[in-house]
Amino acid sequence: MKIFLWHGYLLAGTGSNVFARELARQWGTEGHDVTVFSQEPHPELYDLGGAATVRPDVDGLLPVFVLDKYDGYRVQLVQSTSRAELDAWVAANAAAIRERLPADFVVVSHVILGGPVGAATGARYTVTAHGSELEYSMRGNDELSQWGAEALSGAAAVIVGSEHIRGVVADVCGPVEGIQVVPPGVDVEVWRPREKGEALEGLLAEARQDPPNPGNANERLPDEHNAWRLAEFLSGDVPTVVYFGKLIPNKGVHVLLDALREVDCRAVVVGFGTYRAELEQQAEGLRVLFTGALEHRHLVYLTAFADAVVVPSIFPEAFGMVAEEAASAGCPPVVARHSGLAEIAQGLEAVYPPGMGRLASCPSGDYAQLADRLNAIVQLPDGDRARLRAAARQTAVELWSWKSVAQRILGASVRAP
Repeated sequence: MKIFLWHGYLLAGTGSNVFARELARQWGTEGHDVTVFSQEPHPELYDLGGAATVRPDVDGLLPVFVLDKYDGYRVQLVQSTSRAELDAWVAANAAAIRERLPADFVVVSHVILGGPVGAATGARYTVTAHGSELEYSMRGNDELSQWGAEALSGAAAVIVGSEHIRGVVADVCGPVEGIQVVPPGVDVEVWRPREKGEALEGLLAEARQDPPNPGNANERLPDEHNAWRLAEFLSGDVPTVVYFGKLIPNKGVHVLLDALREVDCRAVVVGFGTYRAELEQQAEGLRVLFTGALEHRHLVYLTAFADAVVVPSIFPEAFGMVAEEAASAGCPPVVARHSGLAEIAQGLEAVYPPGMGRLASCPSGDYAQLADRLNAIVQLPDGDRARLRAAARQTAVELWSWKSVAQRILGASVRAP
């Protein structure tokens, strides 16, 4: 089949970016003729399964849901951008797609602005909804909500990652027919359990290949000298907790840092964002290493050292790809129990050994309960720890592989009237 996949941003660094990239890789690997439309300046760095790539000319404007630095772009919040500018941006993206039609169908990311882009192509389109546009930009904004509802009404299929996001779509856009729930996936062959010796060798090899980042001036690159920093920090057999994701208040990293004061462990905090300086100040006196942004090529090794990966978000999440990835690597995730993250916890609880289900989650924003879960995990006897890690891996393989996700989205798009 000939599939056009539109994602208006980059192909790494956020959950929706990875989602788009992995769909392309899976469909391309399965032999489909795939073209990816994105603003990624270096698509050659990623395995897209042989997909062709197009970078539409958007005249330097990038409307976003959370403000970050994007080199070469005029970055504005979607809700702070005029409708005329948004219409022009949508038109430019749709024109790039129309120039290359026909296709069997077009898959677009985000209700806004992907939905309007899909509608403007005149082609059959499927919308994959994510939490970011719905919660950060559309909720409470009548104009954007109505625009999104109109775009969804014309879609052949609408894909959401969780029952929670199905409800959010209804709250923000009103009733939508034909929504299909397909959780985001994880590459269970890449994210796999590893022995610590192999993992340390692989992690340091990847860190040595990081591009220069003098003074850590580029927040989207790993911190400089990470190879020796990681080697020193990870030496010795010490209980270890890992966080990877954005460093913004809504992600709840401050809750994790509060919890760490009650847990005898070290922690690695991976990510970039506007909140980093405040978090580093909060972490003073703790055994915490901030690495800056790391890529999957690093993280698949880093998780081998983690007794737990924490997803402490205090804001609604569509699902929780970080938790999936950790589980696939055999590292138990501890998630804040709300929104789509609660569905991650439910999946883990169904497989975890008797008496260990509570270790999958804690109440949102409650650092004392998070500390309780972390203390319980790091104090497990070796046999119980091995059973917990094996159960986390089993859950990911059975429920969340990218191959099954891509096939379900393709099937929903093909079967839709």
